[in-house]
Amino acid sequence: MDFSVLEQMCKIHAPSGSEYKMTEFVLDYIQQNKTNWKVQPTVLSNGDFQDSIILVFGKPKTAIFAHLDSIGFTVGYGSQLIRIGGPQAETGYKLVGEDSKGPIECELFKDEDGNISYTHHREIERGTTLTFKCDFRNENGFIESCYLDNRLGVFNALKIAENLEDGIICFSCYEEHGGGSAQFLGKYIYENYNVNNALISDITWVTSGVQHGNGVAISMRDSGIPRRKFLNQIIKIAKESQIPFQLEVESAGGSDGNVLHNSPYPFQWCFIGAAEDNVHSPYEKVAIQDFKTMFDLYSLLMLKLD
Repeated sequence: MDFSVLEQMCKIHAPSGSEYKMTEFVLDYIQQNKTNWKVQPTVLSNGDFQDSIILVFGKPKTAIFAHLDSIGFTVGYGSQLIRIGGPQAETGYKLVGEDSKGPIECELFKDEDGNISYTHHREIERGTTLTFKCDFRNENGFIESCYLDNRLGVFNALKIAENLEDGIICFSCYEEHGGGSAQFLGKYIYENYNVNNALISDITWVTSGVQHGNGVAISMRDSGIPRRKFLNQIIKIAKESQIPFQLEVESAGGSDGNVLHNSPYPFQWCFIGAAEDNVHSPYEKVAIQDFKTMFDLYSLLMLKLD
């Protein structure tokens, strides 16, 4: 599988609230590639959709949600940094961004009290957003880069689009910083297409129960609990397919699924994704085989879910 598009996406500056560069990239990618897809989708974007995108294929029953944003930092007063979402912060991490004075490459500094700031040859303008500098690697059966969460989920959705006949793909915003557009997108697809099945194309964690190389993780719960009948249907399809998978049971974490769960619409959802190590750091790491099983399972579920 060619991961060159994924590498391009991992280098795009798009922390929560500033997703527009990822939105522009994805819309351009769709425009350039959709003529080769099995079905030509209806593309919904701009206006009230803001930086989100909806793709509608055929007669949809199930939607894939993949968030476009990443974690990052906002420059506060002086050299202060304020987290966007929950990034790891260690002295020496390289950060990049741009203000009115030009491109920025600086370093993060964390003091003994845990306060974080930047070191740079000049003062960076207040409110500037910074993200990890990308060092993308594809070697020894693993991909390592910043922002595999959730560029890999977006990449999965774009690959699914190539052969999708009936379904919806929602590219959402603000997931890393409190949720946001998924609730609006859910409202739109329920009211206009009567779709309330949702698969969350996102990246989870390597833990004591979920390891590299054992297949895609089907999350039975995190801080949210999906509807058991829907979950059982997914697990049954996965077992019958013989696609390698792992069952995840966590007490924390969340996703667009939680946002849909808290909406006034009857969504049934499940988080399904490959597991990464070094979460929310410049060195996120995912086994390629786990991503391939993620793609295979999504392809099957979009065909078989009721």
